[in-house]
Amino acid sequence: MTVRHILARAAFACAVTATAFAAVLHPAQAAPVAARVAAPSAAAPRLTVTVTGKGPDVVLIPGLASSSAVWDATVKQLEGRYRLHVVQVAGFAGAPVGANAEGPVLQPTLDALDGYIKSAHLKSPAVIGHSMGGLMGLMLSRQHPEDVGRLMVVDSLPFYPVVFSPTATVEAVKPQATAMRDVAAKSTPEAWAAGETRTMARLVKSPEGLKAATAAAIASDPSVTGRALYDDLTTDLRGEIAAIKTPTVMLYPWDAATGAPQAAYDDLYTQAYAPMASAKVKRIDGSLHFIMLDQPAAFAAEVESFLR
Repeated sequence: MTVRHILARAAFACAVTATAFAAVLHPAQAAPVAARVAAPSAAAPRLTVTVTGKGPDVVLIPGLASSSAVWDATVKQLEGRYRLHVVQVAGFAGAPVGANAEGPVLQPTLDALDGYIKSAHLKSPAVIGHSMGGLMGLMLSRQHPEDVGRLMVVDSLPFYPVVFSPTATVEAVKPQATAMRDVAAKSTPEAWAAGETRTMARLVKSPEGLKAATAAAIASDPSVTGRALYDDLTTDLRGEIAAIKTPTVMLYPWDAATGAPQAAYDDLYTQAYAPMASAKVKRIDGSLHFIMLDQPAAFAAEVESFLR
């Protein structure tokens, strides 16, 4: 198996359900809630936001089919010094599907997040996004630069399909993305659970994190997840990231268990972000896709440095 095939398997897993994990991450230990705010002007919201703590504003965005609880440790770390706005996307990790019941998910949810930031009068908050949440952070910085004072992207790429081919295009990937979207929507509960269980085992090393990740992935709505995946795989920011001026830290993982050389990961991420002069790219060793779960101390240190 070639390095590219290994990378493709890992990134494919990330794109399909990597983000699918956190809805039930330590649900009994959820951070204190000062306010729960629906996206403005939506009877059926695209997202909800939990607000905790006091101080400078930080927005935390989980990934595809993930729960806001993926940020529990980060909230605990920061809430005495920062005001945390923790996003939960409708339809992911057991949350009601709301306005994500049909149609595109990614851009409308991003629009709702922009609406929330403006309605809450947040002034250039720091934004931290994981996986699809990292892609949302890049899109937010590009479309609404006034919304983002600084950005941390946790294991995301401007265009996921480059892991299959450096010459990949949106048009070339659409047939496969469409098939994946449609298969997800038609999945039986048993097939969905089995697939998510297999996928999550490749994305989280931590035994506790893996258990929670798997439960949350299974709790995610298959149709919402499939449509969000389609959006993720067909969103290409390669031609736009050079225009993003927001100071950005990009964290990516590497672990020997993947079977891929460290240099292959280095090349993949550094080349992907090379056009973005505002981005600093850093590898976190000993981790799979969920860096905050597999290497919590290293991740916490990076967050502190980022916010300073």
